[in-house]
Amino acid sequence: MESVKNEMKEQHQQLTQIRIGGFGGQGVVLAGTLLGHAAVRDGLWVSGSNAYGAQARGGAARSEVVISNHPITFPHVLRADILAVLSQSAYDVFSQNLAEQGAVVLHDASLVAPRALDGVRNIPVPATETAVSELGNPQVCNIVLLGATIALTGVVTAGALEQAVREQVDPRFLDLNLRALERGLTILEKKIG
Repeated sequence: MESVKNEMKEQHQQLTQIRIGGFGGQGVVLAGTLLGHAAVRDGLWVSGSNAYGAQARGGAARSEVVISNHPITFPHVLRADILAVLSQSAYDVFSQNLAEQGAVVLHDASLVAPRALDGVRNIPVPATETAVSELGNPQVCNIVLLGATIALTGVVTAGALEQAVREQVDPRFLDLNLRALERGLTILEKKIG
């Protein structure tokens, strides 16, 4: 896990492009918002955007976050350095626009079947399975995946992300989301560690 973190740190000395994808109802937009707020707390420059289909649930959804140590001149993701996906359709579309060198794809282990891509590291994360079996709520699969993404890449600090969750998540769901984040931050330790 440390080698990926070091690669990402070197890469994002200038700019890191992150795309989070899934379908409506999986919390993709919230995950991007939390990531952006965490980056700001870490003193970085951030831009973000999101898009989702006309359907409230089930349509395509994506969140894009660009993070840099310097002002950002173009605020959209062109080729993702980091892709975190919660659905097969998001993987199929967004895995076509990855950075040419060293891209990392974190995907829901039970919902996405990745293909081998040159120069891309595919990391399965049991996000939905963990959200259901350990936390009792599939709706926090986004936070589990986001925690795993941060633990693996180090693009923002865990403390900044926790604070973003505390500030942005409705108090009714705060405890559940904090537990999901904590689980996400440690979920890959045995697999990659």
